[in-house]
Amino acid sequence: AGAADTLSITTQANPAANSSSRQKLVSQFNNILEQIDKLAEDASFNGVNLINSSSSKLTVAFNEKRDAATKSELSLTGEDLTSSGLNITTVSSLSDSEANASLDQLSEALITLREAGSKFGSNLSTVQIRKDYTKASINTLQTGADNLVLADTNEEGANLLALQTRQQLSTTALSMASQADQAVLRLF
Repeated sequence: AGAADTLSITTQANPAANSSSRQKLVSQFNNILEQIDKLAEDASFNGVNLINSSSSKLTVAFNEKRDAATKSELSLTGEDLTSSGLNITTVSSLSDSEANASLDQLSEALITLREAGSKFGSNLSTVQIRKDYTKASINTLQTGADNLVLADTNEEGANLLALQTRQQLSTTALSMASQADQAVLRLF
């Protein structure tokens, strides 16, 4: 037994009470449609609303290069997820045929919402992966910079002294070799 069968049985059992119940359901249904529209209208961030209009666009740049050959970006297109964009219409009475039509509209709207959610979820994953990569790169660069700046002065002083000693020894060795060559030449 489906929902239509249950609705039919209820209608036949108590038509007067059912009329009052149906009017309450009509009012609730139309109120929910208004809430959907308000939610879609209020869902913006930094002036961009991706669920209120299919003409909305957002471009997320992943690097500082803006020329066409080297830029890396993600372009997002909005969706119209308002009640009219989902093709859900208000109801005036809840006859059996109108109830069935509304159920069909809701089923189609649910499919549209799932597709939009999947698309937004995929784009979110892309942005989060890039964010994690960027954080890891920043941490690596920061560690390298810290290692350069926070070098051990004693160790670096010892390295400098060793380098100066090597230079003096090589200069002395060259001088001695030159003197030895001159001494050999004087013998002749």
